Amino acid sequence: MSMIKMIGTAVSGLAALALLSATPALAEPAAYPVKVVTLVTHSSPGGGSDVFLREMSKYLGKYINATFVVENVQGGSGAKAMARVAAAPADGSVFYATTPTYIYTSLMSKPQSTYKDMQPLVNFFLDSEVIFTRADGPYKSLKDVIDHAKKERGRWGAANPASLERQAAEQLKRAAGVTPAIVTHEGGGDMMLNVLNGTLDIGIGEIQELRSQLDAGKIVLLATFNPERIADKPDVPTVKELGYDVSLVKFRGLAGPKGIPDETAAIWDEAVKQLLEDPDYKKAYSEEVLVAKPIGHKEYPDFVNTFATTTEDFLKSTGAIK
Repeated sequence: MSMIKMIGTAVSGLAALALLSATPALAEPAAYPVKVVTLVTHSSPGGGSDVFLREMSKYLGKYINATFVVENVQGGSGAKAMARVAAAPADGSVFYATTPTYIYTSLMSKPQSTYKDMQPLVNFFLDSEVIFTRADGPYKSLKDVIDHAKKERGRWGAANPASLERQAAEQLKRAAGVTPAIVTHEGGGDMMLNVLNGTLDIGIGEIQELRSQLDAGKIVLLATFNPERIADKPDVPTVKELGYDVSLVKFRGLAGPKGIPDETAAIWDEAVKQLLEDPDYKKAYSEEVLVAKPIGHKEYPDFVNTFATTTEDFLKSTGAIK
């Protein structure tokens, strides 16, 4: 090899080495006090919280050095799942998927363990509640559904007896001056089947649990309970703009047993911020029309308690609780 060629080869090698050195190394996932973390949900497989946990778990291991597993504990509209988590060790190994359902169940059913027996950890998202119906059915608008309810009462579906979806249905029912039967289920998957087979006129749920049927063209969205139209679904009107003064937004986060150490909770605060900026996960949750809303462990208890107080006031005003 000539001297010039040897020098050229050496320079190329040094340039490549410099380029590699300049490339930032991927950060190691944060050290964590346990090896396996169980994420508990009251939702049935395919329901909103189940989908949320399973999708999020695919990416979370990049930021927290642990293995994440999802456990479905159904029954009592979340009562069994709350009892399971409230009694778990406060070592960061067990958490519960928080949604408004655990507030409603706590207030309406007075279960063995309530939201007050758990420690809010961190919030991830705000979630859009929507009204949907089967694509080949008779209802092409929310007005069609209301008109049918005025003539023949009708049947509307909600995820479970104590849920934001159930309250959305009850509030719409009252605002529209109709009396449809509100049929509740233990999860969104069961409700979907009854919408598709025509047993229910409409269902109320979240876009993420409807995604496969939406993409397949088997269901259509009639309206959203969001205060404003969904950015990614601009053709879907709000319930309020259609003339019914009802606006609701769902939250999604985690809570654990009381007594979780601050240092463990702080790991989640930082990991969730990184997770929500992860390009791959961001693409996934944007497709589900989830809005990132990280709330850390110091602020999340106040957020949950404020929601609970507002919900309790509403339930008392409607006579649902005393």
